[in-house]
Amino acid sequence: MNQINPAKLFQSKWTAVKPKNKEKHFLVAEVKFDEDGVVVHCALESVINRKIIAVDWRDLKNSDNWKQGWK
Repeated sequence: MNQINPAKLFQSKWTAVKPKNKEKHFLVAEVKFDEDGVVVHCALESVINRKIIAVDWRDLKNSDNWKQGWK
């Protein structure tokens, strides 16, 4: 289980455990918060081709799918 601080999520680096289309390394490109400071939107950008994908930021906690940093 990865530990994540939502306030430090922007520009953090992630590695997909099971890459698709050779997209393995990602950078958090966009994080939006509501008035209460709760994350309402999170988007990852693939380093290899700059493709943007939207994810639920809580999915990044699952270490079976994501590793923190570029490994």
